[in-house]
Amino acid sequence: MFCERIPLRQVKTMRKTLSGKNMLKNFLKEHPYRLSQIFRGSNLTIHPLRNIMNLVYVGNITIGTPPQEFQVVFDTGSSDLWVPSFCTMPACCEYRHPVPGPSFTCLTTSVFHLPHEGFLAYDTVRNSIGDLVSTDQPFGLSVVEYGLEGRNYDGVLGLNYPNISFSGAIPIFDNLKNQGAISEPVFAFYLSKNKQEGSVVMFGGVDHQYYKGELNWIPLIEAGEWRVHMDRISMKRTVIACSDGCEALVHTGTSHIEGPGRLVNNIHRLIRTRPFDSKHYVSCFATKYLPSITFIINGIKYPMTARAYIFKDSRGRCYSAFKENTVRTSRETWILGDAFLRRYFSVFDRGNDRIGLAQAV
Repeated sequence: MFCERIPLRQVKTMRKTLSGKNMLKNFLKEHPYRLSQIFRGSNLTIHPLRNIMNLVYVGNITIGTPPQEFQVVFDTGSSDLWVPSFCTMPACCEYRHPVPGPSFTCLTTSVFHLPHEGFLAYDTVRNSIGDLVSTDQPFGLSVVEYGLEGRNYDGVLGLNYPNISFSGAIPIFDNLKNQGAISEPVFAFYLSKNKQEGSVVMFGGVDHQYYKGELNWIPLIEAGEWRVHMDRISMKRTVIACSDGCEALVHTGTSHIEGPGRLVNNIHRLIRTRPFDSKHYVSCFATKYLPSITFIINGIKYPMTARAYIFKDSRGRCYSAFKENTVRTSRETWILGDAFLRRYFSVFDRGNDRIGLAQAV
């Protein structure tokens, strides 16, 4: 694979422009965002992501002409692109957006639903150096956001199927595909472990240097959502969840591994956690001895060591990556978030409605 190295300059993000204060001020001061490079081959674009404390992975895009930069989460759990706005009425986005300067053009007066409320606009969206361009891209200007105060990113770029879009707008990946900006309807993620830099999302193909062995392909339960069948979850060869088979959503916008409360509580009992606030803590020393937890998907075992499913908070305390999913479903459903995807390189193949997994390097 031929790759061209292109240097980037650091640009002040929207959130830093709007406010100098946030919950990770000290972290961001100590670890400034340095985009290393974006590689562009004949069939592949690799876009760098920034790992913030193993909790969220963000990358930069620009909207408008001249471009305004936003820091967004590339999320396989949603389909919409949205960014913040100070607008309070639909006409606002015709002449004003969060930082004084170029305007966005309103497409309709549609209102976004929870957790965002705002207006639908459209403009040109680019990655940081502009080699991936989505023209006339619909996106949400969010004016009210619920439960997202103190977040460390500007917005979300959804990479799920168009049928689950809240706004009804065409997702950016579909727009790129329809406009011929990518050669293959495929994107993939490599999420770094503990390092701020090194994570990437790639469009139009797969770079094999990011994983070991062969990709294991898992068919989707049905086209329309990144949802697969999972056989079972085991510990020490004993099934501890998903005993009759279950469903698993593969979401890059989720930090944890989420499942039904009763089964998550059983896992916490087995690894002897202590609940405090919303987390379940465990001795950091004990992580050396805790057993692996294995997810069996399409007949393939995907083990996670304790180092993979135990997080460390800002005070150096260790806690479980397992979390109750409060959304009730008719079938047992798990969400495999970044804790799982740090260990396994993931490929999302829209052309064949399947997900590929392989051990990350």
